[in-house]
Amino acid sequence: MKRRQFLKNASITGVGLTVGSTIIGCAEASSDKKEAIAIGTKSTLPLVIATWHVIDATKKAMEVLQAGGNALDAVEQGCMIEEANEKGQSVGKGGLPDRDGNVTLDACIMDKHGNCGSVVYLQNITHAVSVARKVMEDTPHVMLAGEGAKQFAISKGFKAEDLLTDASKEAWEKWKLEAKYKPIINIENHDTIGMLAIDKNGDISGACTTSGLAYKMGGRVGDSPIIGSGLFVDNEIGAAVATGLGEEVVKTVGSFLVVELMRQGKTPQQACEDAISRIVNKPNSDYKNFQVGYIAVNKQGETGSYSIHQWFSMTKFQDGVNEQIQSDYFNQ
Repeated sequence: MKRRQFLKNASITGVGLTVGSTIIGCAEASSDKKEAIAIGTKSTLPLVIATWHVIDATKKAMEVLQAGGNALDAVEQGCMIEEANEKGQSVGKGGLPDRDGNVTLDACIMDKHGNCGSVVYLQNITHAVSVARKVMEDTPHVMLAGEGAKQFAISKGFKAEDLLTDASKEAWEKWKLEAKYKPIINIENHDTIGMLAIDKNGDISGACTTSGLAYKMGGRVGDSPIIGSGLFVDNEIGAAVATGLGEEVVKTVGSFLVVELMRQGKTPQQACEDAISRIVNKPNSDYKNFQVGYIAVNKQGETGSYSIHQWFSMTKFQDGVNEQIQSDYFNQ
């Protein structure tokens, strides 16, 4: 597996540490390295990363952080940008429907304390991520589904509206002419925004929201609202989020796996690569016909991204730079 993207995106501080460690003694290098990491971390926070090319979403999240807001507020408000983007057709209003013509949303959110909330099969409410946060904060539950999730949202003041836009309806009508279902790599699998943020205090939160695979079976739920699969945050270690064919992420509890690998000492890049290996190396894996991608961040502010196939990308906002970074990938 290749490390090109990780090396390319390594911070100047990290490069300095590597060079420095070659010219000083081992014991002294270890001490200096710890001190340099602590200094470097302060200079690189706050930080926001997200799946795919979503610079408006990461911009909003960074605005929240720079104004003194916390990571939880940042990921919620960042994801809301894409949920309201009708042209996106993969998240929130305007999302492509299931095969019956219903736009159904899944979302989850997780804070620095390990608290989490989730909604699945939610209809007629644009900001699923905000409903998930209300589930986390205002109920004793972690997950609400379907009509129950909708009624809860309305009781909290969310507005019910038709999420099927003219453009998405037209696409659905065209699909019905043949009604064939085969997810297309990086098109129908480009169905999620997952976002992770570290605020000025060094605390981590994450969120994930989606309208799911286009023309899925009615009632289908993927990995995005499943804590540990689509998203996982451990404020002592780091966080990860997944995108792509959710069924394959669920089978390996992907985001939890990435965080646990970081706990064992892997860098975010190495952890993402190892998690992809778990999928592609399964017996009889059909990985050539589907996409999965991971992004991750650790407590030091190091990031990583990796996917099965080319063209997965991560948006990263750090040190005043809001950029799209193409991920390295397995299937060269």
